[in-house]
This record gives sequence, structure tokens and C-alpha cells, in this order.
Amino acid sequence: MSSRLALLVSAVLLCGGCKVNSDIGKKCLLVKKSTDPSRESDPVVEKDLSEGQDFISFGSLDCEDLVCVKDADMPLEKAENGQVFGYCSKACVQDELVDPCPVTDPEAIESVKSRMSCRALLLDQQALDDLRQNDPAAYRATFGDNNSPYFCAGNKLEP
Repeated sequence: MSSRLALLVSAVLLCGGCKVNSDIGKKCLLVKKSTDPSRESDPVVEKDLSEGQDFISFGSLDCEDLVCVKDADMPLEKAENGQVFGYCSKACVQDELVDPCPVTDPEAIESVKSRMSCRALLLDQQALDDLRQNDPAAYRATFGDNNSPYFCAGNKLEP
């Protein structure tokens, strides 16, 4: 066996045991696009939320993928300044063979760990496609480069 092949095999075997942590489920602060051109974002406060509705925030610097979610069943928690907390999320693909939303961060919020799944949080795929086609500027201003309604989020609690 050549030395290059031996090195490659060794690297693969070593990395196979590496555990990659994700920040899915870690507490983050929700933000929204600012109306002030001098700022990129403003904090999301309680009045910005609708009871019983999911809220997805793009641009949260607390998260690797800049996506912070407060699902409908997550208890309301606020920072001292009134900004609402959510948890880190990411875009995902439904029906993958492996769990697309593993909660591995040691700081993940306990109440979402067992409920995390890949589900639609925005409009359905057809509605997103229609918006993107009919008004690309408004779509980009609202959803950025996101093209999928599926994100890692807590499933609804059973009544």
C-alpha cells in the first residue's frame, strides 16, 4: 500500500470518530430587518409575535446559520431589554435517511430537544415559488436567499 493511501485511510478513520457539534437548539435572540438604513436588524419584542404562531428570524448572529426560531409552543422568554429569545435552527431537507436536525449542543434548550424535527415554518413550497417569481425584490427583502420552507424546529406539543 502506498504511503498516500495509508495516510488517506488513516485520516478517514480518525475523522470517522470526530463528533461535530451543531448549535441547533441553542438559545438565541430573535431579530428582524431594521427600518433604519443605518442598522441591519432590530430586536424582536413581544408585540412583534402572534400567539400560537411560529416565528423565524434570519440574521441572528448568535447562530452559525444565522437562523433563530421561536416555535408556537415555546414559552415566551425575554432578555432584560425585552428582546425575545428563540433557538438556533438551520434549513433542512425533509425525509433524509439520517436525522437532519440533531440537537448536539450542550447548551440546547431542554424544552425543544425531544421535539426537534425538519418541518415547514414558512409558507409552503408553492407559495414561496410564486412569491419569488412574481416579486423577486420583495421576496429577497423578506426571505433573503432562502428557497425552502423547511427548517429545524420543535414539533407542536400534543394537547
